[in-house]
Amino acid sequence: MSVDFISRLIGMVVFCIIGVFVGSDLGTITQVNQNPAIPLNLEQYTFTFGLVGALVGLILTPYLTTKPVRTLRSKLTRISAQSLFSSFVGLIAGLLTAALLAFPISLLPKPFGTFLPFIGVVVFGYLGITVFSMRSNDLFNVIGGFTGRGASNLPGTPVGDVNANWAENRTILLDTSVIIDGRIADIARTGFLPGSLLIPRFVLNELQYIADSSESLRRQRGRRGMEVLANLQKEPNIPVRISDIDVEGVREVDDKLVILARQLRCPVLTNDYNLNRVAELQGVTVLNINELANAVKSVLLPGELMNVRVIQDGKEANQGVGYMDDGTMVVVENGRDYMDRQIVVVVTKVLQTAAGRMIFARPEDGD
Repeated sequence: MSVDFISRLIGMVVFCIIGVFVGSDLGTITQVNQNPAIPLNLEQYTFTFGLVGALVGLILTPYLTTKPVRTLRSKLTRISAQSLFSSFVGLIAGLLTAALLAFPISLLPKPFGTFLPFIGVVVFGYLGITVFSMRSNDLFNVIGGFTGRGASNLPGTPVGDVNANWAENRTILLDTSVIIDGRIADIARTGFLPGSLLIPRFVLNELQYIADSSESLRRQRGRRGMEVLANLQKEPNIPVRISDIDVEGVREVDDKLVILARQLRCPVLTNDYNLNRVAELQGVTVLNINELANAVKSVLLPGELMNVRVIQDGKEANQGVGYMDDGTMVVVENGRDYMDRQIVVVVTKVLQTAAGRMIFARPEDGD
């Protein structure tokens, strides 16, 4: 049985009992007054109000119990643990301040001494929560300074120890697309991703769903992602964690990743353009593998020489097309005469497009 159904049954019984008592009291009052306009007796009053109370409890109980609780849980899951802790500390500080001021305020003449202490509790509690939540990072830096985990700002701390501690404590969320892509394994082996790679259970479930797809291409991509994940777990220098952490009240995997990244205050590793844009709009740090690949491509200037193998015809007349080792397309003017040959070309223009980088060149001996 669901929680809603159980709450409806309990609410029906409770409101029915309340209705019985109310009906009994009204029936007694009516009989005492002997009002001839109301011909109901005590038993009819009791039965009618008890039935109405049971019906009201059956309908309204979820709106008074389970639904507010679910809404509150959904709101709390969107708030990071750091913000919750800071707000709790701020509430305690505000209540302590209000308690210290309650006695002198109560000595004020009436009516100020009566209601001002209560207003002070509300005001100082709210101010405490607001101030401490806004300065949560500073609060945790102070706590880290006392515990030794935030010693990066202290003089005399070895730089190597600080960097190692930062790398160990860093968490990077992985998206399904970046696991399927496969390049994450090679990047992680180079050591450019310090910290642990966190894979939530809902990402793993989506990967398994793709691997079990009826479409051959999707099934192959999903299985490749499973193999990449297995290879990552076998690497001793790459900490990979699979967590059952989830975000309630949200169904889409991308939305869960963004909310989880905000809660954990960690970046999301992906090559999904839509997820990239949504995460950036919500203030989440995104590590995009496609942007990394474009950033590390060879930088060539007009006039430089390079070797390229012409492998196909270009769109224009007498053009040839070759590719660099990183996949960058090289369009060679008058390159059709050098088909299937390795030649030296002179770069004439470098063009950055939405699809990537293109290089235009001409054969060196074509001058």
